[in-house]
Amino acid sequence: MFPDSPALPAGDEDLRAADAIARAAAAALRGELDTYPKPGLVSPVDSGSHTDMDAGTFRASAAAITPFFAALARAGAAGAAMPALRRIGLDAETAMRAATGGVNTHRGAIFGLGLLCAAAGARPGAGPGALGRLVRERYGAAILDGPVLLHAPGARARRRHGVGGAPAEAAAGFPTLYQVGLPALRRGRRWRPGDPQAARVEACLALIAHLEDTCLLHRGGPEGYAFARTEAARFIAEGGVAQPDWRERATHLHRAFVARNLSPGGGADLLTMTLFVDGFEAP
Repeated sequence: MFPDSPALPAGDEDLRAADAIARAAAAALRGELDTYPKPGLVSPVDSGSHTDMDAGTFRASAAAITPFFAALARAGAAGAAMPALRRIGLDAETAMRAATGGVNTHRGAIFGLGLLCAAAGARPGAGPGALGRLVRERYGAAILDGPVLLHAPGARARRRHGVGGAPAEAAAGFPTLYQVGLPALRRGRRWRPGDPQAARVEACLALIAHLEDTCLLHRGGPEGYAFARTEAARFIAEGGVAQPDWRERATHLHRAFVARNLSPGGGADLLTMTLFVDGFEAP
């Protein structure tokens, strides 16, 4: 059963639509997890820069939070305001921590992907850019005016380093997703047809190069943040996955991130969202 949402009682068609959105969200979470090499991040190959989680932790988390994406889709379809979405998101986080023994695997995805699921519920069959516009128009002001978890690592990094982070990206309608992530994913497919792994790596590195990632700032400070963005940008500028040795280069970069204890969690979340939008919005 899906968790309760503030939506009015839904008919079978509404439930099927919400279930389809939740399944698309789950597929995006799996696609991000299965991507390798992505610098410093957990995959089925290794745990990257993390000692408290692995691919199994992420799979358990994804299974636990997927029903809440259906609830968010139903809430979006019913025109629910941001406080209602927050309540569902907090319930999803509780389920995540119960499934992972308290480890934060998907808080960022619950927030960003959850907003996109709400938008997808409100605007089925969306065209290019529609989900981001709806998030900006319906929820943007409330995202920036909402409660802040003062002791969360991302919030501390935003205050200390003066960056907007995930809230600013979401409130603006995910411009980095649309301007960087989607183009990179699609050019990766053109360059490496039949290799979806390569396209996801291209998108991941492009996002790391551009995103104000508070996870990097929290773990690596300004130096680690600058290193991560510079090296990701170098990979893209030198040809990305069009390079014949792209996999070796990306693997080397992954090991360099691990050596510096860097993990671009914001980039991973935005890769997940990019995969969701790519599958949902008609090109």
